[in-house]
Amino acid sequence: MSTETVTIDSLGAQGDGIAHGADGPIFVPFSLPGEKIAIARVKNQGTIMSIASASPERIQPACRHFGPDADGGTCGGCSLQHISPALYNTFKRDLVIAALKSKGIEAEVAPLMTAEPGQRRRVVLAARRTEKGLLLGFNQAQSHHIVAMTECPVASDGIVQRLDDIRRICMALSVNAEPFRLTVLETITGFDIAGDGTAKITDKQRKAVTEIVIRMRGIARVSWNGEIVIEPVKPQIEFSGVTVSPPGGAFTQATIPAEEAMAKLVLDHVGKSKRIADLFAGSGTFSLRLARIGQVLAVESDEKSLKALDAAARHTQGLKPVTIEKRDLFRRPMMTQELKNFDAIVFDPPRAGAEEQCKEIARSKVKKIVAVSCNPLTLARDLAILTEGGYRVHTVTPVDQFLWSPHVEAVATLTRV
Repeated sequence: MSTETVTIDSLGAQGDGIAHGADGPIFVPFSLPGEKIAIARVKNQGTIMSIASASPERIQPACRHFGPDADGGTCGGCSLQHISPALYNTFKRDLVIAALKSKGIEAEVAPLMTAEPGQRRRVVLAARRTEKGLLLGFNQAQSHHIVAMTECPVASDGIVQRLDDIRRICMALSVNAEPFRLTVLETITGFDIAGDGTAKITDKQRKAVTEIVIRMRGIARVSWNGEIVIEPVKPQIEFSGVTVSPPGGAFTQATIPAEEAMAKLVLDHVGKSKRIADLFAGSGTFSLRLARIGQVLAVESDEKSLKALDAAARHTQGLKPVTIEKRDLFRRPMMTQELKNFDAIVFDPPRAGAEEQCKEIARSKVKKIVAVSCNPLTLARDLAILTEGGYRVHTVTPVDQFLWSPHVEAVATLTRV
């Protein structure tokens, strides 16, 4: 380890400040462009020791767990609480602009749709039993150390207020000192708590969790590795008036405002299309909304999510027909011939994007495409495939769903030229 003083030149894609040393870039978390900082350096990583001159864009963080001086370690849930709103919004929008530029895509990038504190209805936490009790929180960045959560300005008030109850349930679930992952989703009917770990749940644990939950209010379901431990009531979420009961730990959009903003962009572009394919459909975030417009084919690889979507469609009046298909679109994308009968396609893949599927779409004659993505880099790659095939990108809208993190969603609209 060495110590030196550096000047921060820019922000990197992960939100770290970047200084340019004689032997290459140095990444310094929690720093801002223009700041002169004394750092402790290991290879190309720097840790702030003191700030000689602070940026006017530096602000007071919103959370006690944020930053290098946080008690109990630095929570890895956020990396950008120290940055002013104006610079923050520019940073996130620029992530999308830079990704598009890297693939030679010219498109209008709309202003960032911003997020507010307290909007996260879904959080993925780390948990571990210790001699002193249960550790519950986010991992420290690039570490397995769990920072014990006592507050979280990102999560909903409902989740924060029930942290002690969640810890009690986790303590009953845990078998040993091995860490495990916990997904907490705040639903209309109560919390859906899904644990994932290497150990198998025992009858003793099942009984302990059941006894705890039945004495609590507002717990809809607890599951472990996809197996329901107790379900006092079906967890329910709503997609524009359509009620869905998603499987435990299944993907859902993290905030309702971001989901609604993205859904509006999708619906506005699809317009009055009569036949729509929703690829990587999940539990129906877009499919069930699109079914108010036209006939929908929902394609998804996760069977439980697909069944939840199907049940919701069958029990909701006023929807156009919804057909489901279980299919791994990475290994077996829908072929050009299969796409010929659709007027519009919506796809919302995982971070890896939809490269093979886009190659088939690019050869099709489908008039309207909406690409929803949580990764600007793979989105840009997929859009490049589509534009080479004859599609034109109209707008790309960045959506901030993961407040104070370097992650940004984006919705791109395209039409066949």
